[in-house]
Amino acid sequence: MRRSSVIAAMGAATLGLAATGTLIAQGMPAEAPGRVDPTRITGGTYQADAAHSMVQWRVDHLGFNDYFGIFGDVEGTLTLDPAHPEQASVDVTIPVASVTVPSAGLRDHLLRPGKDGGEPDFFGPAPAPARFVSTGVNVSPGGMTAQVTGDLTLNGVMMPVTLETRFTGAGAAPRTEYETVGFEGRTTISRSDFGLGFGVPMVGDDVELEFSIAFEKRGDQ
Repeated sequence: MRRSSVIAAMGAATLGLAATGTLIAQGMPAEAPGRVDPTRITGGTYQADAAHSMVQWRVDHLGFNDYFGIFGDVEGTLTLDPAHPEQASVDVTIPVASVTVPSAGLRDHLLRPGKDGGEPDFFGPAPAPARFVSTGVNVSPGGMTAQVTGDLTLNGVMMPVTLETRFTGAGAAPRTEYETVGFEGRTTISRSDFGLGFGVPMVGDDVELEFSIAFEKRGDQ
């Protein structure tokens, strides 16, 4: 590593430590409040923390490499009863119009209207949010993972999907004091099933979706 790179890395680390120290001085806890402990989950209805929830998509590009994008600002609800986790339900929406990708050109293509009044290649200029509504939950022994089945509506098409999910933490958020639970998971869909088959098979049909979502119990929920 070049000397300048080492100095830059040391400077970044120092700034990070200083920022952490400032947060602690302002009353932030010295360690993360979330714990991977299902006994910390309480029953009720939780709201998605849009600022800290996201869905990543991944698709093969011409057989050379995979391409990534992110949908943020996820909204929705999760209803839980720790005594009956199999009865949990989730209903979330994902704003397709705010898709984030590294290339401005690709984002333009994803949201571009169809040529000469025809159908767009992908979502078009004013896409409706995607929505997932659960229909069943199969919790593994120990309660750390679960298969969540449900209906995914994307690009005006509704299809059943199964999410492989994992519990990632629970506790009270330090500033809001909201009870918070977190989950991660994944599934794979065929984009052509949702009318998004432009470029198949040169660009992969299978799209891997990975999500990381925090849910907060706000107020008296």
